[in-house]
Amino acid sequence: MTAAPEDTVLHRTESNVSWITLNRPEAMNAVTWAQRERVIALLAEASADPAVRAVVLTATGKGFCAGADLRGAPATDGDRVAGDVARMIRLGAQRLITAVLDCEKPVIAAVNGTAAGIGSHLALACDLVIAAEGARFIEVFVRRGLVPDGGGAYLLPRLVGPQKAKELMFFGDAVPAAEAERLGLVNRVVPAEELQAAAREWAERLAQGPTRALAMTKQLVNASLDGDRAAALAAEATAQEINMTTADANEGVASFVERRTPKYLGR
Repeated sequence: MTAAPEDTVLHRTESNVSWITLNRPEAMNAVTWAQRERVIALLAEASADPAVRAVVLTATGKGFCAGADLRGAPATDGDRVAGDVARMIRLGAQRLITAVLDCEKPVIAAVNGTAAGIGSHLALACDLVIAAEGARFIEVFVRRGLVPDGGGAYLLPRLVGPQKAKELMFFGDAVPAAEAERLGLVNRVVPAEELQAAAREWAERLAQGPTRALAMTKQLVNASLDGDRAAALAAEATAQEINMTTADANEGVASFVERRTPKYLGR
């Protein structure tokens, strides 16, 4: 009997934080088609819900996400033809990673264990990454004779540079959490028993922040390596123009003038 998506992806909202938890520990949280669709939908809901001001993406068991599990994908009829694989990647792995990158709320990955293949890219697409000491990141594609997907060749060079990205992708060696932190793949490494608390601390801090300003800051940083300086500065000026119409921007300025702690409402 196939588990329902709501059982394999747990969800709760606490203190304005949306917690999305992969829950197939018996499969090291290899992500199925149904799980992928639920995560994408939950991230879209987080973007649209003013009550949600930060997101944590984590998992149960010993693995964060061991890659893609295609066994739950919808059946296809007939022989594969040219274009089928590219379409599958666009509508599958790339949609999942894009949903994280485009979420209008800051997303924290709380990496509890092995993050391999698309699982590694799912973590690296998040805005902040906290890893348990026993976590590992593996560009596993080369071990299967595959090209990296899920935006890996886009994400990894931007984090570690092209030479190191090639090393990781060419050899497929596991990168322990401490080394991942040294390389800049991870923001913090904590003991496993402290992972949830560390993610909660950061998420609740973000949830008390100026939510729209954070969303626009995220967009500016994500786009910063894709265009030229003129485009980046133009985008920055536009973001400032839009942000200055928000209640939180007005509150931030007023609190500075009045020498008090700001109280942001996420609007």
